[in-house]
Amino acid sequence: MAVMEESLLADVVAAALRAGADAAEAVSAERQALGINVRLGKLEEVEREESRDLGLRVFVGGQQATVSGSDISSEARAKLVERAVAMARLAPEDPYAGLADPARLAKGPFPDFQLFDPTEPSPEALEDMARAAEDAARAMPKITNSEGGSASLSSGHWRLVTSSGFSGDHRVSGFSVGASVVAGEGDEMESGYDGRSARWYADLPAPDAIGQEAGRRAASRLGARKIDSTTAPVIFENRLATSLIGPLLGAISGPSIARGTSFLKDKLGQQVFGRGVTITDDPHKVRGLGSSPFDDEGVANRLWKLIDDGVLTTWLMNASSARQLGLETTGHASRGLAGPPGVGTSNLTLLPGTKTQVELMKDAGKGVLITSMFGPSLNGNTGDWSVGCAGFWFEDGEIAYPVTEITVAGNLIDIYQRLIPGSDLEFRGSANSPSILVDNLAIAGK
Repeated sequence: MAVMEESLLADVVAAALRAGADAAEAVSAERQALGINVRLGKLEEVEREESRDLGLRVFVGGQQATVSGSDISSEARAKLVERAVAMARLAPEDPYAGLADPARLAKGPFPDFQLFDPTEPSPEALEDMARAAEDAARAMPKITNSEGGSASLSSGHWRLVTSSGFSGDHRVSGFSVGASVVAGEGDEMESGYDGRSARWYADLPAPDAIGQEAGRRAASRLGARKIDSTTAPVIFENRLATSLIGPLLGAISGPSIARGTSFLKDKLGQQVFGRGVTITDDPHKVRGLGSSPFDDEGVANRLWKLIDDGVLTTWLMNASSARQLGLETTGHASRGLAGPPGVGTSNLTLLPGTKTQVELMKDAGKGVLITSMFGPSLNGNTGDWSVGCAGFWFEDGEIAYPVTEITVAGNLIDIYQRLIPGSDLEFRGSANSPSILVDNLAIAGK
């Protein structure tokens, strides 16, 4: 697939200015993907994707509009420009709209964070990986059925050109393998999944290790009990502990602060977490699943300690929310092809503590180890939070039996002050955390 040229985007921006825009930015996104699914040892699905899309944002004074399309012929581009400028003239005035300050733009040549691996495993190799993962999972004790094994590869190319002089692009690749199986005993059935994604093919774990973990997780859930409502320590397993940190990002996003709809709106510079707790956001992590050399407005990005020794250090800001708050953008603009930029993090990490998950259980004595979560509920103004869970009851620091159909609830301002990170940090995605212990949470059971 031919790569969309910088000159094409520059032409679109120039055409927008000629059509009456005061400023403009054009983005292109190209993606190729191949996904293979097998089930019960047989090929079930082959999914291919190829897309080339163009997005344009224009400003007429304080009015803005964005349009996007997948037809990049010269006629289609001319219509795109015409439509964008006409829409901007009809849009409401936004005093904070505009391109990022030119002084804040990233300047090339951009460093190489090893985000693109040119390796292209064949469809047959991907099928073999998917089958190996599923076979290993199905071979585990008590596994009675399979939801399938999968493997995929993808590559993407993102380019941004603005009328304020920025031009930059970055390429990424992605590879994944996973398996999901069902364990059964009598009338009872439980499912278990494991999967990993990586920027580089060689960084994927062995497919049979993925399958074995999926099988182990499914079988370990058999015999799950309902428990009485109680208050007890709760440990959130590392692979889902970032669900506890997710609401923090919404609460410290510039747009939420500007609207006044955040439970942390008065907490900047204050102790929000316990001492020793640090949360970083690093867009320059080598081979990171969220890495990029600049943000989605072309602003130079960098490592942030969002929480430093428990203290909240910054809001997450793009250009418009920074203007609204009278501050500087933090390089956290995030956007697709349509709509103005929002904010987002890159590689978010809750830094590990010193104790293993087993040691956290020993410290807590008895409580619940959460291994799956669903249906979270959050009041963004107060921080009241609840989530449906399943996992394991532990006593004397050891797993006693699986539990199901419980709800854990509390106020995040209170929870954040008390959470203790474990030492078992694993990099599985663009947001990562070790296991987290929170003492005395309300647990609603039967």
